[in-house]
Amino acid sequence: MDDWLKMSACDLGRGIAAGRINPRDLTEVYLDAIARSPYGPRIYARLTPDRARAEADAAAERAASNTRWSERLDGVPISWKDLFNSAGTATEAGSRLLAGRVPDADAAVLSRATQSGTVCLGKTHMTELAFSGLGLNPMTATPPNRHDPDRVAGGSSSGAAASVAYGLAAAGIGSDTGGSVRVPAAWSDLVGLKTTHRMLSTQGVVPLCEQFDTVGPLARSVEDCAALLHVMGGPEIEVEGREISTLRFAILDSVAMEGCDPQIIAAFDHAVDCLAKAGASITRITIPAVEQAMPLSACLFASEAYAIWHEAIEANPDAMFPLVRERFRAGAQFSAVQYIEQWRELRALRQSYLAATQDFDAVLIPTTPNLPPLIDDLLADDDYFAQQNLLALRNTRIGNLMGLCALTLPTGTPSAGLSLMGAPFGEPKLLPVGRAVEKTLNQR
Repeated sequence: MDDWLKMSACDLGRGIAAGRINPRDLTEVYLDAIARSPYGPRIYARLTPDRARAEADAAAERAASNTRWSERLDGVPISWKDLFNSAGTATEAGSRLLAGRVPDADAAVLSRATQSGTVCLGKTHMTELAFSGLGLNPMTATPPNRHDPDRVAGGSSSGAAASVAYGLAAAGIGSDTGGSVRVPAAWSDLVGLKTTHRMLSTQGVVPLCEQFDTVGPLARSVEDCAALLHVMGGPEIEVEGREISTLRFAILDSVAMEGCDPQIIAAFDHAVDCLAKAGASITRITIPAVEQAMPLSACLFASEAYAIWHEAIEANPDAMFPLVRERFRAGAQFSAVQYIEQWRELRALRQSYLAATQDFDAVLIPTTPNLPPLIDDLLADDDYFAQQNLLALRNTRIGNLMGLCALTLPTGTPSAGLSLMGAPFGEPKLLPVGRAVEKTLNQR
């Protein structure tokens, strides 16, 4: 049964459908693994065992009567980042500011996934209010990196990634405002999907920046991400069918390629070489709109984040990790005029980007420029924390600024992800392309 902990979510679902796996047994295996793991308390903020067992019992009955609600995921246990409201269970968004906050209803995406038969194992630790890309949270818990528990897992969906990487969930659901699905997915050698803004409902999701907040899965395969997207309210997507030799990719020569760790560049170059040898067309392009958009981040993200959270922060500032608190406070320096002007500029830049990339199946960049830093080094040096945090989010932020969907895939090099960016609401095209890339890289 321990082999179940290494299987993809869809493979587990197929095992349930075939009668080889009982959802009750599967859920108990996961709950036991969490209880036995020395990292369980660093990964899960709180478990929901009663809910999980009740949902697993119902899934087992449906499987026995051939009335499963979801062909691939009914009865499969997954984790939820601690900013998705869950009825009767504390949802605190990794922050002492929200300690004891217990919602009355599930978030819309959790409700949809439950209605498709998924089993909720519990809520995973995260960066405070989702405003850091490193996954460091000395106020609650810092989830471990799969390769070295003394390093950060990436954020802000740090526990979501660790829950899958450590075999404590079949998949994890996170959120992505500036890279919070893709950074931890990349640093944990997982597949992570940043959905297009408004592709999935954010009702009942604790906000950071509502103009950028998105919901997305972290999982072991592109197929898993497609299935999770569907049960949360997205389109049903068949990921098989695209041949790598028919695909056209653009490498975005931009700030995304600057100052990258040599291991990251080597992994990226090797992955691109594998695609080219398999027959894919590779073109290097520059898009001035990307460079022009990057400086807009400080105003557009921090202003909205502080507007949402300033009252709670200033009422109890000592409840926050100072380096995250000051990131929020930086939003106070911008005026409403600046905010509106920069949004108008960004909308024009988005159109330029889409015009430059419309002939390609996906745009390629390294998911992160850096590798996971040591926790103690981040705690010891404020400037190092700030530098590494901005670096971790630099490449992923391109997808958020341009309003894209994006997918990160493992390259085979630890903590080095390959990012594929697609057009807004282009998930039905991007996921099959991602599956073709996944198969090619797995054949190396």
